[in-house]
Amino acid sequence: MMFSRFTHSLINPLTLPKSNYRHLPSYFALIIVQISCCVGLVGGWTKKVVAAENIILNYGALEFPVSVKSLETYATTGKISGDLKSYVRFLNPEQLQQFQVSLTTSVKFDHLAIAQFLYSYQGEKILQRVSSVIQTKARQPGFYAIRSALILAAADTANGGLTPLNVVKKFPTKTLRIDSRQGLRIIKDLSRVAQINNQAIAAVEAQAVKERQNQTANVFANNNWDLGIPGRYAYSRQELVMKDSSRDRTFNVDLYLPKARKNTTLPLLVISHGLGGDATTFIYLAKHLASYGFAVAVPVHPGSSSSQIQALLSGLAKEVTPPAELIDRPLDIKFLLDQLAKDYGKQIDTNNVGMIGQSFGAYTTLALAGAKLNWSTLKRDCLNYDDSWNLSLLIQCLALQLPPSSANVDLQDRRIKAALVINPLVSSVFGQENIGKIGIPTMIVSGSSDSVTPARAEQIIPFTWLTTSRKYLVLLQGGTHFSTLGESSGSIPVPTQAIGPNPKIAQRYIKQLSLAFFSNYITQQSQYANYLNSAYGSVISNEQMPLSLITSLDQAALDTSTKLATDN
Repeated sequence: MMFSRFTHSLINPLTLPKSNYRHLPSYFALIIVQISCCVGLVGGWTKKVVAAENIILNYGALEFPVSVKSLETYATTGKISGDLKSYVRFLNPEQLQQFQVSLTTSVKFDHLAIAQFLYSYQGEKILQRVSSVIQTKARQPGFYAIRSALILAAADTANGGLTPLNVVKKFPTKTLRIDSRQGLRIIKDLSRVAQINNQAIAAVEAQAVKERQNQTANVFANNNWDLGIPGRYAYSRQELVMKDSSRDRTFNVDLYLPKARKNTTLPLLVISHGLGGDATTFIYLAKHLASYGFAVAVPVHPGSSSSQIQALLSGLAKEVTPPAELIDRPLDIKFLLDQLAKDYGKQIDTNNVGMIGQSFGAYTTLALAGAKLNWSTLKRDCLNYDDSWNLSLLIQCLALQLPPSSANVDLQDRRIKAALVINPLVSSVFGQENIGKIGIPTMIVSGSSDSVTPARAEQIIPFTWLTTSRKYLVLLQGGTHFSTLGESSGSIPVPTQAIGPNPKIAQRYIKQLSLAFFSNYITQQSQYANYLNSAYGSVISNEQMPLSLITSLDQAALDTSTKLATDN
């Protein structure tokens, strides 16, 4: 959670003085950099008319001006001049360096692609939040001005492209106003969210230590602990085309088939990619599991694949993903299993299936596992979205745009016998009641630095909602929403800082844990149960991205950690 962690490292908003105005200048650099960094991920397109020359930090009736020229001088030379001196003198050398670097840090996105995103539902929701802080000279919300500035900055590659400084310079009025009260309120909210999230993460790590005290790692002697090495089976890959005439929907599937003994029925696993993914996103995992004798099917969901995102960014689609994808994705898997049973019935066991999903694919997996859409939690949370910093609600709340008939669609498929979900988005779309109805073995994988599907809200708390005794929570310390994704030629590039620590570490974890999980629950090899505990988690844990694995977590422990965070 880069944005939250950076703001929290500079300032603890919970200790902000309530009436001492002399502290306000020390927060100016923080606000302008953080707002610019935040909106530097989105944008819009208009004809350039004028450029910002001054920034005014408003705090009630008080105004604190700074010239764009002084920011530019500091960014390029490191020289603190003019009115900027009043605002940065409270920062230490490390913070000053962060400030300077942040001003010219570029996010690589094409300006037309950004324009398309900003006209989508998700893009406009983000802009509305940002425009409550960044205003025009006339004190009006800067919605359209921000959209203009962002896209103009992205198009200006000669001057660094989409950087916070360039965004400010492209703002289409001579004066840019920042509502510091709202800005500080946002920083305070983000810091509070980060504190609560971190306390929940600490509770998981403490539980892992507690569980490990009653376990032994001796069973992993003689180098039999590393389930990340390739298996002994060769395999082939087939490209299938699925045509579901009942929905007028066609999608592709990559099918990996191990070259096992004759007259052997292969166990089947299905991998569902996340938003903007494709058949190559988890190719590393499909190959690994196939080498251990699993048939692996990897469908491409057409309404939420990399092709859909490319269509949006090229102007051929109006949405990041249509609401109907919430229904179509699980139905894709049902249709796939029907077709595999028809065409490969003697070769593949389609009645005892393991399912893997990441992000939107994790939603897909849990819907098939028995979690139903929860209209009451959706209405409650989506109506109050402006009070939330959970970005995944931008996808979850699409469910409210579905036609009433969607409520009658049965998405559960009882052929799914075990589910492994990575970075799931579930808190509102399913809610506690319906997550509790999942009765199959379930493993949830979470990243502590996931800013898209926050660990506490979308994985840690939902883990406590599971009522099945066969449940596991895996926490990757420092892991982000993108850590487990493999390289994909068709996907939109993700900024390095958003990926987090070495993704190869996270990918190896997924190979090891998925093999143990499905070997135990799909192929009924009970010896693999020894790998599904905190002791094994500590054996494979890498210090660059420490891993914690737990099988239980007391809701009271989370409640206590939340109270401690909010009281501090």
